[in-house]
Amino acid sequence: MKTSSGKNPNPSRPHAPGYGFPKGKKGLLRWSWAEQRLKKSHNYWITTIKRDGSPHGVSPHTMVVWGLWQDGRFLFSTGSTSRKARNLAVNPNCIVCTEDAHEAVIVEGIAEIADVAARRKMIPVYEKKYDWDLSKMKDDMLSMKEPVFAVRPRVVFGLWEKHFQNKSTRWQFE
Repeated sequence: MKTSSGKNPNPSRPHAPGYGFPKGKKGLLRWSWAEQRLKKSHNYWITTIKRDGSPHGVSPHTMVVWGLWQDGRFLFSTGSTSRKARNLAVNPNCIVCTEDAHEAVIVEGIAEIADVAARRKMIPVYEKKYDWDLSKMKDDMLSMKEPVFAVRPRVVFGLWEKHFQNKSTRWQFE
């Protein structure tokens, strides 16, 4: 994915005082490393924020979803009355993580309702990836009756356990 300036996202070290990351950019992961893992992950974790009666008024809600990394965004569908959909309607900020913690990619982003063109492109790829027939849901998805979200990244982290100290990378999109 390119940033709004048309360039790959800017890599840097994660800000993590006390972890002893080296200074400079030597050894940082390439953006293609993160995109490969975002594309190949089968299951993803998504965290949204829900309002509750706690002192802070909000708490996280995390759930596993199927989805696609397509055109520089993470796309997934969910029912309109699901906790995820209700949370994102109030607060579009969310976090999406790949399934493999040994080579983790964490996307902090903004969820937007995907347009019909993105949905049309997503459906056949999704059906092939998951060997799942969407024909019963397709009309509701394409008529915008049921939500398909596209998470646009703001910051992405790549954490490769095997090379954690030298290769942990943060990419900024804004």
